[in-house]
Amino acid sequence: MRFRTVRTVPVLAASAVLLLAAQPGQAAERHQAVPARCAAKALTIRAKAVPGETTVVRFSVTNGGSRACVVDRVPTVTFGDLDGAALPTPEGGRGTYRLAAGKTAYGAVRTIGDPADPEARRSKSLGVGASASQWGATFSAAKLGTGRYVRVWEPVTTWWQPTRAKADKAIGLG
Repeated sequence: MRFRTVRTVPVLAASAVLLLAAQPGQAAERHQAVPARCAAKALTIRAKAVPGETTVVRFSVTNGGSRACVVDRVPTVTFGDLDGAALPTPEGGRGTYRLAAGKTAYGAVRTIGDPADPEARRSKSLGVGASASQWGATFSAAKLGTGRYVRVWEPVTTWWQPTRAKADKAIGLG
């Protein structure tokens, strides 16, 4: 059996020459690292019920930091002392969402399909977290504008979206 000798030195040398000849930053642009997870203290979360729609709450997260960072692809939406969280629509949504410095992402949650549903639960608050590993922010029903309670039954939430209009469309508004 014959063995063939493979020379890799010229290929390695050629790669090194290309990297050295590249302008500063060019080599890094080709292999950009994923930004770090957003620090909770760099994020501002807001939420408010859609006017005339007490079962739909819009929310947003703004990156107040000086660098891009990532949050979970699907926000974590919880309801006071009730167990569980809103499920994403569409299903899935694993991964992250890149949030540039100073930029805002938008989402919405439909807390209940039918407001007259007798199985609906009542919560005094709604919580929104940009990532499951962070506390996020909690909003009382009164501050949200949903009345005395947030009515909850099989809630669904959007993925983070670049505009409020896309979040509205994803939840079925407009």
